[in-house]
Amino acid sequence: MQRKALALLSGGLDSTLAVKVMLEQGIAVEALNFTSPFCTCTGKNAGCKSEAVRVAGEFGIPIKVLHKGAEYLDIIRNPRHGYGKGMNPCIDCRIYLLRKAKEYMATCGADFVITGEVLGQRPMSQRRDTLRVIERESGLEGLLLRPLSAKHFPPTIPEQEGWVDREKLLAIQGRSRKEQMQLADDLDVKNYPCPAGGCLLTELSFVSKVRDVFDHADQVNLRDCRLLKVGRHFRIGPRTKVLIGRNEADNQLLEGALQDGELALRWNEGGSPLGVVTGIVEDHLVQTAARILLRYTKAEPGRDCTVKLLLNGGEELQQITNDFTETEIEGFRI
Repeated sequence: MQRKALALLSGGLDSTLAVKVMLEQGIAVEALNFTSPFCTCTGKNAGCKSEAVRVAGEFGIPIKVLHKGAEYLDIIRNPRHGYGKGMNPCIDCRIYLLRKAKEYMATCGADFVITGEVLGQRPMSQRRDTLRVIERESGLEGLLLRPLSAKHFPPTIPEQEGWVDREKLLAIQGRSRKEQMQLADDLDVKNYPCPAGGCLLTELSFVSKVRDVFDHADQVNLRDCRLLKVGRHFRIGPRTKVLIGRNEADNQLLEGALQDGELALRWNEGGSPLGVVTGIVEDHLVQTAARILLRYTKAEPGRDCTVKLLLNGGEELQQITNDFTETEIEGFRI
């Protein structure tokens, strides 16, 4: 009877190799990929799923893409096991993913779960003690196999039962990727995009934007988090923020994300970045947003300018003075 593994596949080097090692042993594999608005592997309007789907296609295995939902944002707000250097709840995140994987095992008929985790590679979530915590709290004790570091851990049920040949598993540890790259050559794995995935929650320059959202919103949604990667962000009121596009790509993303009740604004006389006001839209806050917007146009300082306001399908023109200094604008910048 052929055994089946459910793989957490990001599309990066380690998870790709873990899948390949299992396929080489004749194990059937189905992949599970999770999308996140905080991934750095791809662009603003894409996700790691694009690489995971590509890898699954090359290997000829099925893949299921799941979206991290509102419960994931609750984990970021209040992680049981704390944060790393930024707002990255790495231990809680792994537990969350693996619990979802355990739930999906029953649906896809998998016998065990595999990941690309490597002992000692990540300082928070891949220490020996935290790996044990993650396995225990995910409910996958004995059924979580890490093929790249398996020989550093006691044999799992798949190894004990002979479903997997332990001698063909690896003993990789540490932060270097040299062994993985050599293994990729040996297994003819090519075109891997990034040796290690990235998470914006570890980047201190980005964390301020995340904290601002959590501090000023009773409920946070995934759309708000996706927009954190787009444009310049300014807090102009306790429940009001303005986003200013940096380029045409940003403008298009902001325009496409505009929701009912949100205000779009542009300099009407010479073209400009697009500005979007989210949250509470009040006249004095609109004035502030427009003055910030004008600083990123070619409008002359001190000049009265016509700004076009678009709200719920309606259009209005207002005269706004371009009088904010850079210092004043920095007071609003997130």
